[in-house]
Amino acid sequence: MTPFDISWHDGPTVDAATLYELLALRVDVFVVEQCCAYQELDGQDLLPATQHLLMRHQGQIAATLRLLVPDDTHRPVAIGRVVIAPAHRGTGLGHTLMREALARIETVWPGRDAYLSAQAHLQHFYASHGFQAVTDVYLEDDIPHIGMHRPVAHPIP
Repeated sequence: MTPFDISWHDGPTVDAATLYELLALRVDVFVVEQCCAYQELDGQDLLPATQHLLMRHQGQIAATLRLLVPDDTHRPVAIGRVVIAPAHRGTGLGHTLMREALARIETVWPGRDAYLSAQAHLQHFYASHGFQAVTDVYLEDDIPHIGMHRPVAHPIP
């Protein structure tokens, strides 16, 4: 497999074609594959405090996630909409995606913790990146999730 092209895009400056492509992947996985009808378009993708990580393979988005950065510097940066295209699952790309996101948080917002709402079956994956469960398992759109927090002091694996 050839290397991935990795790029970051600020919410307000992401171009229409890229936004369409990343939204299409998210809908394909979260709505269609997971049979979960929910409002994917939540109004946060184009906000100034949003950043999108894109990982491309041969020109196609293989994985993406977004960071939501609260104005309050005491609140953690939220990692969300983490998705890997089916053809790239099981390759270790998820670990690369998380390392990139955590390095971005550490570089751009030093001193900020990270938070995510993980699908519960991925709790061990996120724990391997320093996240700790901070909630009980709860249903979000009929899918079991768990809130997870990663203190800033935890080293990036």
